[in-house]
Amino acid sequence: MNAAGALSAVLSACTSAVPAPVIRHLGLVEYEPTWLAMQRFTEERGVTTPDEIWFLEHPPVFTLGLNASRAHVLAPGDIPVVQIDRGGQVTYHGPGQLVVYPLIDLKRAGLGIRDFVTALERAVIDLAARFGIVAECRRSAPGVYVAGSKLASVGVRVRRGGSYHGLALNVALDLEPFRRINPCGYQGLQMTRLADHGGPASVAACAAALEPLLLKALGFDAA
Repeated sequence: MNAAGALSAVLSACTSAVPAPVIRHLGLVEYEPTWLAMQRFTEERGVTTPDEIWFLEHPPVFTLGLNASRAHVLAPGDIPVVQIDRGGQVTYHGPGQLVVYPLIDLKRAGLGIRDFVTALERAVIDLAARFGIVAECRRSAPGVYVAGSKLASVGVRVRRGGSYHGLALNVALDLEPFRRINPCGYQGLQMTRLADHGGPASVAACAAALEPLLLKALGFDAA
């Protein structure tokens, strides 16, 4: 092998080695500082920066997607409304909901945006199955559903090839605030929780169970 060929082989080996993601369990954290931290991580990351996956909860907040209509915010009351830069319409975050932010270099992971969203949905569907819950996704409306009610919402942003935002899985949160909005822009959409179907009520337990399923769905070694 000549020098050019050897260099090409070395570069190929370096670029094909995908470092394992850093997993962070952040607990209950405010929405806006976390959003800004995701943006900063995505802006500053380089080609060798390991991916990160953040598991957390937020205090009560409504978030509106980049092109969302405020007409879908019906009666927010004392819950703050934050306009952000993900796709999708309006959703609610609150204690008892597991929020997962996968900060992934999609090109390095070999994932298109549709593949990435499907992986997030698949991980939740596999988690629900572990508790005997039949869940499904819908091509026309991202997220995960149980018997027609929405269990998990998905909204992502990709910048400089890196993903941020992610998914919100209803574990045992108070669903009342969803009645103050048209969830994900759909009037009358019913929301549901894992705890309503015999699943765990612990966000920490769900995070621990979801982690290996999500790693597998994203193409990482979950061992």
